[in-house]
Amino acid sequence: MNLPSDRGATRSQFSPFRLVWFSEIQWDFLSTRKQRLLARFPENWSILFIEPFALGRSHHWFPVKRGRVWVVTVPFLKSVPYRIGRLLDITLLRGLLSLPGILLMLFWVTMLGFGSSNRIIGLSNVYWGRVVALLPCRLRFYDANDDHLAFPGSPPWLKGSLDRYLSRVHLVFSVSRELTSQLKLPTGVRTVELGNGVEFSHFAVPRADKPVALSGIKGKILGYAGAMDWIDTALIAATASAWPAYQIVLLGPAYEREWWNKQELINALPNVHYFGKIDYEELPAWVQRFDLALMPLLSNRLKGVSHPNKLYEYTAVGVPVLSMNYCSAVERAREVVHIAQSHEEFVRMVPEALADRRVDARQAFARQHSWDTLAATMEQELRSAFLERCL
Repeated sequence: MNLPSDRGATRSQFSPFRLVWFSEIQWDFLSTRKQRLLARFPENWSILFIEPFALGRSHHWFPVKRGRVWVVTVPFLKSVPYRIGRLLDITLLRGLLSLPGILLMLFWVTMLGFGSSNRIIGLSNVYWGRVVALLPCRLRFYDANDDHLAFPGSPPWLKGSLDRYLSRVHLVFSVSRELTSQLKLPTGVRTVELGNGVEFSHFAVPRADKPVALSGIKGKILGYAGAMDWIDTALIAATASAWPAYQIVLLGPAYEREWWNKQELINALPNVHYFGKIDYEELPAWVQRFDLALMPLLSNRLKGVSHPNKLYEYTAVGVPVLSMNYCSAVERAREVVHIAQSHEEFVRMVPEALADRRVDARQAFARQHSWDTLAATMEQELRSAFLERCL
């Protein structure tokens, strides 16, 4: 590990913009908008990405570089098992349990040269909300990429943590109007709707290398690529049972440990195959083998305000797409995506969607949602807000 030597005041000569981002997702666990956006920031930005601890995954106890972004793991309350009960409802106890993580965070922030108050603080891990609201900074923003209070197991005190942070923000990025409307924001806070996107060429350029794991699968492939925790397994089971000649391929990690072993509805079906997490660099080679890309997501509060980047990854490949109508981003893609209102309609629409040959239209749609454009928008909004607060 090589720590930077240009700390403190001298660092600002090289990096006028210093950003500390408190993330709810580990950098190497799942490719999300945070990684795609931050990787595109200009050279004059220094970025520290503080990721959470999670059981059963690899961690970065010592900082590592991902491109120009420093990544370090800092355990915090999100990783304390809530089964210890209502004890965490006691403010004093929560404070004591939080203290080691706070001290470790402050240590790495200082050691890596991000300790100056002339910095930008970004938050998407609302468990850090109360603490991060107290950190001195020039600019503070919130990245509303999900309804963070709607995740299963969220404790009752989490809303206070988010509200406390929102009371101190200067800028908010949100993936949807529906999510923005739920936020309790001070008057005058600027909000920017910044959805998800795609690295178009990464997915659109044909890959000759067929994944070896798919070589034994015969028949048309109905595929899903994304986090497993939000798929509707009852819908997967119904689709697999209705179309036994088709093979359903599931790609992606699960937050829940031993997720696949617990899926009794689908893990015994002979035409459902789970391959786990696929490296982002290899993902296009898999999706390009789909005959139909599926978005069988649950229709609930959490997914209803989301903005799925898999929508743009699928359409960049050009593969036909069949989705449940679970969020407004899907509805806006109706011209190039087949959308079902019910399980029965989803299952019934499989042959119709498979026959869709509008590759050019889908790829034209995906081109409109470039990570380069979104990253430039975020960087410019942060830059402008930061410089305005310097006046």
